[in-house]
Amino acid sequence: MSEPRPPTTDSGTVPSDDLVTRHHQQSIDGRTLRYASHTGRVVLHREGTGTGERAGQWEGTTPSAEMFVVAYTKEGVRDPATRPLTFSFNGGPGSSSVWLHLGLLGPKRVPLDADPAPTAPPYRLVDNPHGLLEHTDLVFIDPVSTGYSRAVTGGKPSDFHGLDPDVRSVGDLIRLWVSRHGRWGSPIYLIGESYGTTRAAALAAYLQTRHAMYLSGVMLVSSILDFSTARFEPGNDLPHLLFLPTYAAVAHYHGRLPADLQALPLREVLDEVEAWALDVYARFLALGDRADDDLVDAVAQRLSRYTGLDAHWLRGAHLRVEIMRFCKALLRDQGRSVGRLDARYTARDRDAVGATPDTDPSYAAILGPYGAAFNDYVRRDLGYASDLPYEVLTGLYATWRFEGFENRFVNVSEQLRSAMHANPALRVHVASGYYDLATPYWASEHTLAHMALDPALRGNVRHTVYEAGHMMYVHEPSLRAVGADLAAFVRAG
Repeated sequence: MSEPRPPTTDSGTVPSDDLVTRHHQQSIDGRTLRYASHTGRVVLHREGTGTGERAGQWEGTTPSAEMFVVAYTKEGVRDPATRPLTFSFNGGPGSSSVWLHLGLLGPKRVPLDADPAPTAPPYRLVDNPHGLLEHTDLVFIDPVSTGYSRAVTGGKPSDFHGLDPDVRSVGDLIRLWVSRHGRWGSPIYLIGESYGTTRAAALAAYLQTRHAMYLSGVMLVSSILDFSTARFEPGNDLPHLLFLPTYAAVAHYHGRLPADLQALPLREVLDEVEAWALDVYARFLALGDRADDDLVDAVAQRLSRYTGLDAHWLRGAHLRVEIMRFCKALLRDQGRSVGRLDARYTARDRDAVGATPDTDPSYAAILGPYGAAFNDYVRRDLGYASDLPYEVLTGLYATWRFEGFENRFVNVSEQLRSAMHANPALRVHVASGYYDLATPYWASEHTLAHMALDPALRGNVRHTVYEAGHMMYVHEPSLRAVGADLAAFVRAG
């Protein structure tokens, strides 16, 4: 195991890479998978120029950040230089890569024995036969200020806290890793979750234009590319439309729909809700205060039918249901709220009267297991030690900068579209959860349908939906399904 490494100091110490390699094996379906892990911080540099007489002349590079990675490479591969290589990150912004790493993709995973309810400590890891290491090497990246990644001493962490600087730092690390490890001949994939899908879409364009790196595929887990689909702002009715099928799915899961709808399979319920939403609810929202009384009455009754909420309460909300109000209102008579990340989870709030939940029970149920499991795993199995706290999820969103999107909603779908048009071989797989109230599946469908893709490229995009939430892989049947779908996606490249 490496010695615990402190942050760099002002003593003149120059930061350097500290990757630790370990060798492992596990059995998958009777086959032995042998692989190596490479864990540690990679120093990211920025190019420098001189001043005065040397202005514009290259003077070398200056360390800017130490970015933590965990990489896995399959051993015994005939030609590693051409084996697929996948770079993975989560979202937030401000999240480490621990969720996709120990939930879906890596060789180990965190089991949640009581899903959808909290699992009691202590927590553990088990082998993950549904991961992607059989099919692609993996590099998990923690963006600056997450995990063990930090700006160098004397640098400003805030310099990395924005859409563009974040994309540049992650993209430059990817370029550096590919070059140092001789992987320019490999099919290269990105996979991001939540805000990580925003990052992935922007990266697809950045890697092409800045580094001439064309990707084979992008995998988007719980996608959000167009923020107008999920921001409940006055005058923006789009989320009210696009969240409705998820509200219906959640109400169906908790048995709050009328008997005839409860008797139907979920997908049949959603087909009905989506059709009505496009035909009637979209028109009602567009009319605003011009809607006549008959239409208002009809919408109130149908919204009540599809959401399980009281029609009178819905009228008080102008027939527009904001996400956190829904989380609080659905099970109010039981004194419980449903989760935002995964609405299968519930918790009792301090009181049943408030407008919004005290907390998100679905996040509370995973934070402890994933945080404890990683902190043990990184030292015990991966052999890397640091005295820094491993930042699982930091609250960077409030100060995150969205350069170029001031006074408008962030939308990176155009960057993904341009990347696909420049590289017609680029494929996209989108995975969503029916019970995800953070990035609803119908919002993803809406975004994909409004990318203005060349019709010849529309077949390059596939969207699959699973009966779980934002981290659909915490639900073992969904883990098996999404793991198989992503493996097929990589193999098809």
